[in-house]
Amino acid sequence: MKPILVTGGTGFVGANVVRELVALGASVRVLARPGGDRRALDGLPVEIVEGDLLDRASLERAVTGADTLYHVAADYRLWARDPAELHRVNVGGTRAILEAAGEGGVRRVVYTSTVGALGIPKDGTPGTEDTPVSLADMVGPYKASKFLAERIATDFARRGLPVVIVNPSAPIGPWDVKPTPTGQMIVDFMRGRMFATLDTGLNVVHVRDVARGHLLAAERGRVGERYILGHVRGNLSLAEIGRLLAETTGRPAPRLRVPYAVAWCGAACTEAVARLTGRPPAVPLTAVRMAKKRMYFSPAKAVRELGLPQTDPREALRDAVRWFAAHGYARVAAGAPGAA
Repeated sequence: MKPILVTGGTGFVGANVVRELVALGASVRVLARPGGDRRALDGLPVEIVEGDLLDRASLERAVTGADTLYHVAADYRLWARDPAELHRVNVGGTRAILEAAGEGGVRRVVYTSTVGALGIPKDGTPGTEDTPVSLADMVGPYKASKFLAERIATDFARRGLPVVIVNPSAPIGPWDVKPTPTGQMIVDFMRGRMFATLDTGLNVVHVRDVARGHLLAAERGRVGERYILGHVRGNLSLAEIGRLLAETTGRPAPRLRVPYAVAWCGAACTEAVARLTGRPPAVPLTAVRMAKKRMYFSPAKAVRELGLPQTDPREALRDAVRWFAAHGYARVAAGAPGAA
């Protein structure tokens, strides 16, 4: 059995992709940085190849004999003291791993992009894979780097590499070890630290559906096409997410709404301190700028062409809360659904 290679397999989405593959009996190989956090892979029978997206020799070792590549790895930071680091990993690293995959004869590639690289309609309707967008629309270096990396993946597909692109929305659920910004929001709510919201929104999707969407993209996706991995009923305002979390945790929902200008000023101050100390700001300015638009998207294409599963967002929130509670991130009130 030829191995399946997953980059970013120690991260949130990547680890869930690995777990889906292992459950199906696949031979899984994970590219992991030496000394990196591997808790998300605890107990899994996977082969670890140590390396880095910026180390071409390690990429060649990792792809040797691989049947399929899931390139999930990315530098997912909304603030970096040196923004060029994100470009080197997300753009340069993507080019390097796709080149190695092509030279190594990999049969199929699934590249993990983000809905952040897609356009958002000005009329408030959900974005699709075809909504017009340009580099100038990207907010912050992370989104810009993913936009450019997606263009590289598309170019490789045009030149004959069998690449399918997936664009997850806002995954939530188990194995968010670090956690991600969305996961941290849930943890903060569980700890009673979410007192107010901004007027923004996300498309919430269970990370298990996102992981299965990767496998379905490898099986059924059309080469060179993009597929939004989200939920048809997952477009929720931050206030609505707060109310659902209140039902799940037993904690009160936030009653206050912070004006955008106030949030912007606060984030700008924390970033000024971050530039002096080198420590990431509690609220990156990029996160506030991103929140000015509601990140609503339609996964209709993925549902139609891939058969993307559609787990109720309430269940996704409950599973996330239960996992964080079970692993000591925060507590849940006795009797609350998330405590079950």
